[in-house]
Amino acid sequence: MATVRKRGTRWQVQIRRQGFPPKSRSFRDRKSALEWARHWDGQADRCDLPLSPKVLDRITLGQLVTRYRDEILPTKKSCQVETYILNAFLRDPLCKRKLSTVTKADFAAYRDRRLVSISANSLSRQISPLRAMFEVARHEWNLPLRGNPLAKLKLGSTGGRRQRRIGAEELDVLIRAAKQTRNPFILPMILLALETGMRRGELIGLEWENIDFRSRTAFLPMTKNGESRFVPLSPKALEVFGTLPVTDTRIFPALTGNAVRLAWERMRKRAGLEDLHFHDLRHEAVSRFFEKGLSIPEVALVSGHKDPRALFRYTHMRVREIAEKLSASSS
Repeated sequence: MATVRKRGTRWQVQIRRQGFPPKSRSFRDRKSALEWARHWDGQADRCDLPLSPKVLDRITLGQLVTRYRDEILPTKKSCQVETYILNAFLRDPLCKRKLSTVTKADFAAYRDRRLVSISANSLSRQISPLRAMFEVARHEWNLPLRGNPLAKLKLGSTGGRRQRRIGAEELDVLIRAAKQTRNPFILPMILLALETGMRRGELIGLEWENIDFRSRTAFLPMTKNGESRFVPLSPKALEVFGTLPVTDTRIFPALTGNAVRLAWERMRKRAGLEDLHFHDLRHEAVSRFFEKGLSIPEVALVSGHKDPRALFRYTHMRVREIAEKLSASSS
């Protein structure tokens, strides 16, 4: 409860609650003092008072990461990937530190250690859930953090566009390696990624009821940008679907993102292909759409990109083929 007392010509209010820093204020009249006291008493009853900075002495960074992983990530579509990222981060010694002692300089040192072995783009993807975690801690969990230590942390150059295209010979090697995998769904998934430009998660979530062979379309009820879309299917994509057995509501039953990632890495090493990601199949597909003469709106309809600037990041035309088109048009 608040304490209201008169000191001289003014009325003083003091709010003291365990776990919260004390608050006090003086007023000229008793009515204003009581109104202010009732307001902050209500805040205290709802646990809406700002916590004492001493709370941060009792919480480690690892405990904060664990809470975010267990309470917030299950509500996000990127749960599986970000859980993997945070579990890896929890092994870092920085997670043993108290929140009251963790600073931007500590994360700068962490950045420098990580950049020795990974690219700035990879580090940016790993830092993203941690940055979001601090925002949740400040604005939803009411932790008295001075700020977000990752808000303005520079990660180096992350703007470079990935130029990886898959050549015909590489694709042949990749397909041969895929045929040797134990999982019979890996090869069909690769072929469909090249034909449709779908993301890994979109392919994993495909269900038979959303494939319309008559209209030659696949319906994706939920995509990365939070909206549904229809994807036109090429004759080759329809052929791939026709080879798959119908044993479940899902086209790729029992497959998870992590299972595909591990199978991909084993297959890539078996094929002897360096620096090749599953997402590069989407890059390749979108680039091929443009090379087939599709317009920007048509490609955006297939790929699901809303912003043409984001779409251009996936578009890497082969310079030799453009030169041949220029030569053909001038003759």
